[in-house]
Amino acid sequence: MLNFGKNSFPICFALICMGLVVSPMPNESTTYAPITTDVPSNVPWSEDQTNSNNEVNVGLEYPLLPMVINSWKHTEGNEHAWYILNRTPGGLGETRNAVVEGCGKCEEIQSLVSVGYGGAANEDGETILHAMIMDGATMDVGAVGGLRRIKNAIRVARHVLENTQHTMLVGDLATEFGQSMGFKVESLTTNGSTNMWQNWVDKKCQPNFWRNVYPDPKTTCGPYKPKPTTISSVKKNDDQTDYNIGPDNHDTIGIVAIDVNHQIHVGTSTNGLDFSIPARVADSSIPGAGAYADNEVGAATATGNGDIMMRFLPSLLAVEAMRVGKTPAEAAEMGIQRILKYHKDFYGAIIAVNRLGEYGVCCHGWEDFSIVVSSPVKSGPITRTETVKCLPRSGPIDFTGSSANF
Repeated sequence: MLNFGKNSFPICFALICMGLVVSPMPNESTTYAPITTDVPSNVPWSEDQTNSNNEVNVGLEYPLLPMVINSWKHTEGNEHAWYILNRTPGGLGETRNAVVEGCGKCEEIQSLVSVGYGGAANEDGETILHAMIMDGATMDVGAVGGLRRIKNAIRVARHVLENTQHTMLVGDLATEFGQSMGFKVESLTTNGSTNMWQNWVDKKCQPNFWRNVYPDPKTTCGPYKPKPTTISSVKKNDDQTDYNIGPDNHDTIGIVAIDVNHQIHVGTSTNGLDFSIPARVADSSIPGAGAYADNEVGAATATGNGDIMMRFLPSLLAVEAMRVGKTPAEAAEMGIQRILKYHKDFYGAIIAVNRLGEYGVCCHGWEDFSIVVSSPVKSGPITRTETVKCLPRSGPIDFTGSSANF
């Protein structure tokens, strides 16, 4: 059972692994306290539903829904998605529009420089985009990876979803597809991204994402050639890198919208990692990695070191954990711990939301992680920024004790 004090209902809540983050007012706060949780009943809310500790059961369809929740402090995108969602009562029929337009707003304003044009130049000094949208009712997905010269990546992804039988289109031919759908082809480079790239070149291309090549990628720029290797070569722990992902250098917006009938859409958009190898596709474009949704259960979105996270499909893991009865907080933690078994120093976060609008967050590698949430409230701001403390970087976590059966 998820509980709040009677006088505090209804305020927004977020679970960090097995803890609770409460954000009443002002708009942003960072608090946490342990809490024991289980999956609540789906019953109408009444102020009379209190226990001996004067706490209220908030596992409710209303007023937790409709809702919009996203990773990082992409506040403008969340607010715009919330506006779109509320064009109809309860958000009915608007979750897809909300996700697309919320991500699209971030692309337009180059939110936090990590979304849209003019950010994250690759090794060639070019910005490319990656985006995805998923429908939790049909399980249909539209995605683009390595999209060049079109600013509206999430809208191109929507055309993949609605106008093709494919799941993902990539590279120059994805650009051609977007152009055929009516999108303008233009440069995604700005003076800012060019200057950032030139500074990187001047520092001998440090850091970068090469290994087992010559000349030494730790001391010079490419082009590089592969070193001779043998089958018995020692595997490098590739989460150890000088390239740190965090609040000032991260990779995506992941956004979930749910209406009062539990229709769910989830979407992502990013310009990827600074100075990545030009052919890289971000995890944000990959269903189950960057995001996943299923109306029967809920949704999840992930952010962080995408090259590691995409190997584990953490968003899918979180949704499937909720399917077998885990709370959103437990589900998010299970996704993080699965990765920690192999990569104890990785950076990342998972947001898990069940179909009722309850959500949990778990993160690792940073001190804290922020999300933005919009949902009905009795008092205070509808759109809130919440910040959770991340798991300590104390070495590998034993995953063998988990009760997961998948």
